[in-house]
Amino acid sequence: MSPATRRAEVSVPPGIVFDERGLVPVVVQDRASGDVLMVAWANAEALARTAETGLAHFFSRSRSALWKKGETSGHTLQVHALVADCDHDALLMTVDPAGSACHTGTRTCFGDVTPTLAGLPAELARVIAARARSAPAGSYTAGLLAKGLDHTLKKVGEEAIEVVLAAKAESGDRLAEESADLVFHLLVALEQRGVGLSQVLEVLRRRREGK
Repeated sequence: MSPATRRAEVSVPPGIVFDERGLVPVVVQDRASGDVLMVAWANAEALARTAETGLAHFFSRSRSALWKKGETSGHTLQVHALVADCDHDALLMTVDPAGSACHTGTRTCFGDVTPTLAGLPAELARVIAARARSAPAGSYTAGLLAKGLDHTLKKVGEEAIEVVLAAKAESGDRLAEESADLVFHLLVALEQRGVGLSQVLEVLRRRREGK
């Protein structure tokens, strides 16, 4: 999650139906990509702590104890919303993950699943953030990041012109490729400015709701 991302106010849905153990299943979903990251269990105390802190808390059935996701690994889950299903006996938790969701190191507890087309920009933003941290030799993205924001913004301008030219061309065959180049360089610029993709998507969501 970008440092500039603001903490959402998290509220616990009313009327949750807990099972005989006082637990409810929680499906955890990446807010930006839509990918399901993990499934866990929560009791009333875990949900209260989640609402209080904005970080995901669950209940461990094996240890019979409350636990905060990422307490030891640092891979926390910043919670955006909690939504109950139609029967109020299961919860959907949308989050901004900080690192991998699974204790094995994979992005999700279902393995490093291939992102959906809708979730691909969020996955690309994560790769760009990883390149910024590790700066691997030979990486175009790392090289672009190293040249600084002004260089990236110049590339954004160049790619925007290419998009316009491709859109006005008679065939328009290159429009998709040029648009992909523009999106990539824009994501690099967002990373350099510390603006998370989820912030951009949140603006689009608000605008959609205002239509």
